[in-house]
Amino acid sequence: MNANALSMNARGQARRAARSRAMDVGARAGFVARGVIYLLVGLLALRIAFSDGGGKQADRGGALSEVAEQPFGHILLWALGAALAGMALWRLSEAFFGQAGPDGGKPGKRAMAAGRFLFYAFVAYSVLSYAAGDGGSGSGSSDRQTEDVTARALQWTGGPWIVGVAGAAVIGAGLWMAYRAAARKYRKHLKTGEMTRRTRQAVDITGVFGGTVRGAVFVTAGGFAIAAAVRHEPGRAKGMDDTLRSFTETPAGPWLLAFVAVGLAAFGLFSWANARYRRI
Repeated sequence: MNANALSMNARGQARRAARSRAMDVGARAGFVARGVIYLLVGLLALRIAFSDGGGKQADRGGALSEVAEQPFGHILLWALGAALAGMALWRLSEAFFGQAGPDGGKPGKRAMAAGRFLFYAFVAYSVLSYAAGDGGSGSGSSDRQTEDVTARALQWTGGPWIVGVAGAAVIGAGLWMAYRAAARKYRKHLKTGEMTRRTRQAVDITGVFGGTVRGAVFVTAGGFAIAAAVRHEPGRAKGMDDTLRSFTETPAGPWLLAFVAVGLAAFGLFSWANARYRRI
């Protein structure tokens, strides 16, 4: 067998693995894990809206800390990390072989899948590291991490421009998320034919509301990054927790944060719907 035939055989095996039952299970488990994290962040934010939150952070670190405190929490952390690793591998397979659907092989969609792979690979690594005992890896304050990264970046040549562009990219991502949610673009990825009418209504409520709120949070965080770049003050950049807390400083007070918290929790429920009905 020549090298070309071996290469074609290897690609065929990789494609079959990408479409395997194991990959399907891994992707759906990843949606479940994402849903757990968003639901917990939403609940923590709701607690913060009307109290001090008991010292908890309304971000991924706070969610992981909440899981760790539950019975069999250590086992649950390993399960979450493994599920998110499954999500990362699924996104990697989409980057190589395209997404499900007629236009899934477009270069732009493959590039987005590659970006999502990097994101979920990082999240999976941080969760698994935390489960393994590295408390600063997965559960550290997103606010402190964001400020530290911003401070280092601002010291580089052209640092303010780099931070500003990064903030603009986060704003762009947030607007894209909100648009896709409001326009119900997620429907083409779901097996809507298998849903009852009430299930479709519930998916639309959580998908539109949760996805739009999630996008708004990203837009707000990106705005803070741009402010840090313009003023050359790394403290103005905010992680998830401080971004959410900033909503209490508006005229709506804690009620706006409560609204956002419910939206994030709704996105968690929408993620669970994806675990059941997503086309993998």
